[in-house]
Amino acid sequence: MSAARKHTALPKAQILIEALPWLTRHNGKTVVIKFGGNAMVDDELKAAFAQDVVFLRQAGLKPVVVHGGGPQINAQLDKQGLVSEFKAGLRVTTPEAMDVVRMVLAGQVQRELVGLLNQHGPLAVGMTGEDAQTITATQHRPLIDGELVDIGRVGEITAIDTGAIQALLDDGRIPVVSSIARSADDNHVYNVNADTAAAALAAALNAETLMVLTDVEGLYEDWPHSDDVISRLTATELEKLLPELSSGMVPKMQGCLHAVRNGVETARVIDGRVQHSILLEIFTDEGVGTMVVPDSPEAPDSSEAPDAQGEA
Repeated sequence: MSAARKHTALPKAQILIEALPWLTRHNGKTVVIKFGGNAMVDDELKAAFAQDVVFLRQAGLKPVVVHGGGPQINAQLDKQGLVSEFKAGLRVTTPEAMDVVRMVLAGQVQRELVGLLNQHGPLAVGMTGEDAQTITATQHRPLIDGELVDIGRVGEITAIDTGAIQALLDDGRIPVVSSIARSADDNHVYNVNADTAAAALAAALNAETLMVLTDVEGLYEDWPHSDDVISRLTATELEKLLPELSSGMVPKMQGCLHAVRNGVETARVIDGRVQHSILLEIFTDEGVGTMVVPDSPEAPDSSEAPDAQGEA
């Protein structure tokens, strides 16, 4: 090999070597990834997401993908002439609307994602929270102006059974889970917030990491006055920030808080608008988003790996 060719190849080797501590550390560990935001509607980002998830699988991790589908649901409801009513910012989900939600999540969004993943091999298997009673829910009645309000088929998770997902992981597959659930109370199907579902599954699977794709760089220190991103914070620090967060970030950060308080080592919010942000977060020293860690002394020791931001 000529000196010139050796020189051009060297940066690739350096990149691979930088990933080595993380490859070693994450090997065999489960990572739950919430797929959403821009990454869900942009074709290039969707393809890059699929590559990242397959890369994790081929690198020895066990990825589980959880998704919702707000934009696609809105488009289909509009097409069918079903007008969405909102109460205190929450969509009232009628039985007719729930049929559309179920069809879009399980029949459109999930199918597309499974197809993208399976371009790389026979890996992905689609399922919903209904399958094998993976997610059980009850009707969510939010407290609005001091009263419990009926907003229809919106669910609150009451139980998780990880058996089917674990069997798929043990078989080397990539489970792709739609965030809908059945109720043991009335046997109705409910739409569950996908951030909440991902966090609950991460905790129940004893995952090492929860990753939530968003349309922002991470959690901002002083938005809108500054766009500096908080790279790392503890569960208690996050809890104090929750009341100040924008409504869209609340379920994501509550999910991160739930995860790290229930056995998940780290929860990360990363920018899904950046191609390969998952790989950048997991396999580089700097990382790219906001990482939440537990308060307890059992939290991962930053000395175990090159940099605290990238730790698992």
